[in-house]
Amino acid sequence: MSTDHQRYSIENQKQAIAEYALLHDLEIVRTYADEGRSGLHIKRRDALKRLLSDVQNANIGFEVILVYDVSRWGRFQDVDESAHYEFLCKAAGIDVIYCAELFENNASVLTALMKVMKRVMAGEYSRELSVKIARAHRYYAKRGFHHGGPRNYGLDRILVDDSRRPKAILRDGQEKSFHGDRVILAPGPRDEIATVREIFRMYAIERMSQREIVRTLNRKGVRNRRGNPWSASNMSKMLANEKYGGTFVYSRTKWPLTEGRLRNPPNEWIRVEGVIEPVVAEDIFDAAQRRLKERQELTNVDLLNFLTALWCTAGYLSIPRVNRDSVCPTAPTYRDRRI
Repeated sequence: MSTDHQRYSIENQKQAIAEYALLHDLEIVRTYADEGRSGLHIKRRDALKRLLSDVQNANIGFEVILVYDVSRWGRFQDVDESAHYEFLCKAAGIDVIYCAELFENNASVLTALMKVMKRVMAGEYSRELSVKIARAHRYYAKRGFHHGGPRNYGLDRILVDDSRRPKAILRDGQEKSFHGDRVILAPGPRDEIATVREIFRMYAIERMSQREIVRTLNRKGVRNRRGNPWSASNMSKMLANEKYGGTFVYSRTKWPLTEGRLRNPPNEWIRVEGVIEPVVAEDIFDAAQRRLKERQELTNVDLLNFLTALWCTAGYLSIPRVNRDSVCPTAPTYRDRRI
């Protein structure tokens, strides 16, 4: 399962499987359960990978695998993937039984057709759900509601109803529970707000470099949101974050089902001004953005020259080494450059 809100939770599946085992005089000797994991990929399905490893290495001690239904192997976009995992189990001499399906898992043509149809339906369900969720997220983002992800340093996630009436502050790791609830962003802890304002002042007014600001904060013992020392990457992201100026930004990236994370072009971003109380004064925030833009105006040749000079000096290149250098642009500058 991927969330606790799904119709068939892990406990429901266990109960159905236990009832089937009792009815058919089977003893359950081992359970493989992937809790809180998406069924789109096997990459994070540790329990499924452990089951397949046990089967292939003859480390079993059981004769039958009870599965709730065909989709529990996964909602893979390639329907042959779940069929492959079932085949590996059968090839090891272990029967696979689907407890909640209305057909017997035998070698008949009807069974084969039913399983193919079920696998196609499972993959299509994921595709349709992905489109619906993306559409809903964009709709609420246009109204200034926050979706997923941890809070930003200096900001709080506030749980509100659909009319934006505050209900509670969401701490790290907490999520909204009711369908009608929403989340907005607002200025957070006072000490963090003071640090954010000091960072923008040092960068925009005192014209300190990002690395100098990082060293200043770390020397004072100030920690970032995760409780770690500040880095050039932290600083670059903060200074470019429009939320500190009061503008909510959504859809910078997207996650197609089978392609991983992709960056959206700026014209596809959703930007809503005035829905967040600014943490940084407008004139200081704008001055910081102008200075950042000066850095962005470096050509590709300029950026390569900086890397070449650093390589000649250090003898190697790495993200930490780039971020430590006092002259070379930070790693996020290279990461965000579009060629």
